[in-house]
Amino acid sequence: MQKRWNIPNTAPQKIAELQAALKIHPAICQILVQRGIETFNQAKDFFRPQLGQLHDPWLMKDMDKAVDRIMLAFEKKEKIMVFGDYDVDGTTSVACMFQFLKKIYSTELIDFYIPHRYREGYGVSKMGIDFAKENEFTLIISLDCGIKSADLISYAKDLGIDFIVCDHHLPDELLPPAMAILNPKQKNCSYPYKELCGCGVGFKLITALSQRLGLSEKEPFEWLDLVATAIAADIVPMTGENRVLAFHGMKKVNENPNHGIKALIHLSGLKKDLHITNLVFMIAPRVNAAGRMDDARKAVQMFIAENYEEALSYAEMLHSDNTDRKEADTNITEEALAVIESNPVLMNRKTTVVFQPHWHKGVVGIVASRLIEKYYRPTVVLTRSGEVLAGSARSVPGFNLYEAIHACRENLLGYGGHFAAAGMTLLPEQFEAFSRNFEEVVSSMIDPQLLIPEIIIDAEIKFKDITPSFYNILCQMEPFGPENMRPVFIAKNVLDTGYSKIAKELHLRFSLKQDNTVITGIGFNMADKYPLLQSKKPLDIVFTIDENEWNGQKNLQLKMMDVRLSEL
Repeated sequence: MQKRWNIPNTAPQKIAELQAALKIHPAICQILVQRGIETFNQAKDFFRPQLGQLHDPWLMKDMDKAVDRIMLAFEKKEKIMVFGDYDVDGTTSVACMFQFLKKIYSTELIDFYIPHRYREGYGVSKMGIDFAKENEFTLIISLDCGIKSADLISYAKDLGIDFIVCDHHLPDELLPPAMAILNPKQKNCSYPYKELCGCGVGFKLITALSQRLGLSEKEPFEWLDLVATAIAADIVPMTGENRVLAFHGMKKVNENPNHGIKALIHLSGLKKDLHITNLVFMIAPRVNAAGRMDDARKAVQMFIAENYEEALSYAEMLHSDNTDRKEADTNITEEALAVIESNPVLMNRKTTVVFQPHWHKGVVGIVASRLIEKYYRPTVVLTRSGEVLAGSARSVPGFNLYEAIHACRENLLGYGGHFAAAGMTLLPEQFEAFSRNFEEVVSSMIDPQLLIPEIIIDAEIKFKDITPSFYNILCQMEPFGPENMRPVFIAKNVLDTGYSKIAKELHLRFSLKQDNTVITGIGFNMADKYPLLQSKKPLDIVFTIDENEWNGQKNLQLKMMDVRLSEL
């Protein structure tokens, strides 16, 4: 698949000023300026994140109301329920808040509740509120959900149950009638950082409660590894407070992790120091698998386990769920690709809409993402759920999927989501009409450029620049994530040395030289680029830099993202 290369323009003056201050390679200064870091002090805060940089939790709208209501519950010996969603952000949020409350309040007066993905659906549920009523809970703290649950929170209020909502999703005009709403994205909230995840908002409430109770200022930091896991999994910007929390959370992951995280590290076979990407690709999928394949309650039980053995028993269940999830995801992806490839009409569309009644509801969103890797276009994957079809949609970067689905609402029973991802239900007889309508709507709305994958290149460098000290500074830019991605470089006019080869029929093991510098690397699933290298013509290569360890020897290597003939 052809890719678009995009090299942003950066103000040369700002790069020169920053280089004069930092005395590091201009390519790194260029990347920093692109990321809004223009002065020595901004660079210091970026490279050396301090917990002292965190904002005062009392700046968040309604924080005083939330803390007052919890203190009243303590005084009156009320039963408190901690309620959270079934994904990583929800389960880590619940684990943090539940463990904190357990330290300062009667254990028999607190419990937690995670809704079942298929019986109750996303967010605050009627079943959860009814459970609270039956068991005499009078205060619910909802985490990573609740901001869009005005009707259900009103229902709880009528039953005599108060809500404190901790959420980070975009609020509607109508807010729920909660005792307090903690959400930096709500109107009139002067909290300086708007991009916290649900667990981050919960962490702020824990910090404020700790201060009110006169506890050690280090008390909330006990759960930073869980906060970092939520930040990694929820794909929130790796800037500001998120960067500080993730940076220090990763230290805790590597030095003294939660029993549950430690058990998942063991089952994942991870050995050396973990990076944020390990949380994204190894830890998060296992936690999410619990909700996808079964019941996410056990994810919380793993995180709050009193000892490693107990955590490991729950982690093994999650690990098993994840194995089932991977198998379902692989099989369904293969079936979906076969459906597309056998139908020329589907092959030539600007959208993908596929359906099979037996596909597992828990993995259709993942399958949609897999199909985008092959056919780069807005994608909907549907399965049967009772009498209706239900499914997930995923977009390509830059295209507003939610708007497109909203435009097809006449074919749907229900839908919800945001710019990049959505879910929907429809009647079986509406499938063909929806498929045609979605194709028409997307075709009329989408810029054709968005159907070609884009690589954003941070800077051009020479092979001779790729040194251990250069790589060491790149490593200090971690943790990587949205708005602070791993830097992508381009090197121009490089030549194959003649030692490049195809590995396992899929991958490209290459050896390239520029001037007198030779460097090796790998292009995963890029064996089709081998003829370009064999042409012996000058090439431009786009790559990231990482370290390869073999037989105790460490060497820098390139990870190829794309390659093409140099423009003369």
